[in-house]
Amino acid sequence: MLLNKYIDHTKLGPSVRANEIVKLCEEAKTYDFMSVCVNPNYVKLAKASLASSSVLVCTVVGFPSGAHETSVKAFETKQAILDGADE
Repeated sequence: MLLNKYIDHTKLGPSVRANEIVKLCEEAKTYDFMSVCVNPNYVKLAKASLASSSVLVCTVVGFPSGAHETSVKAFETKQAILDGADE
């Protein structure tokens, strides 16, 4: 069993920078992880960085508390899909 295919390589938080997302994606490709999980504003960057790989792009909605209005979470979800999120 290959454990790497069960790993969501994650970098979330308010202070994450674009260069950290690129590095995260490179690591995910190197180790053939299942996915990367990034803040919604970095979905496009992650998708572009992973274009030549099988690594999926995941994001979060209503993060971190989930206490957002449903309409806000629906908007975030739609935008994430448009930006290329796989999960």
